[in-house]
Amino acid sequence: MNIIIVNSAEVPIYEQIMNQIKAAILSGELEEGDVLPSVRNLARDLNCSVITTRKAYEGLEAEGFTINMAGKGSFVAPQNMELLRENRLAEIERKLTDIMEYARPVGITGADLKTIIDELSRED
Repeated sequence: MNIIIVNSAEVPIYEQIMNQIKAAILSGELEEGDVLPSVRNLARDLNCSVITTRKAYEGLEAEGFTINMAGKGSFVAPQNMELLRENRLAEIERKLTDIMEYARPVGITGADLKTIIDELSRED
């Protein structure tokens, strides 16, 4: 697992760490029971604060992606992929609602947004 931190990004470093570990879990790169680097080792490798990495690990545990065991480390938790998918779809719906509200005042329609999504999908 290779975590890349962008110091100039608007996203806080702990969220960048969380997002990349979540992506590795969801893609299968990290599997149930895999051990994550210790908080201190990850902080050293990323050249960031132990507090930052601890906050990322606490967030991952709160969201059900990892299990933290005192004295043993952090491990990838068993995943309910259907629940994760439903949660992600709900988050996407909220973001799309925000986008539609942002677009509406300047006359951008749902059809316009669909065209944009279709174009972006083709690029993948």
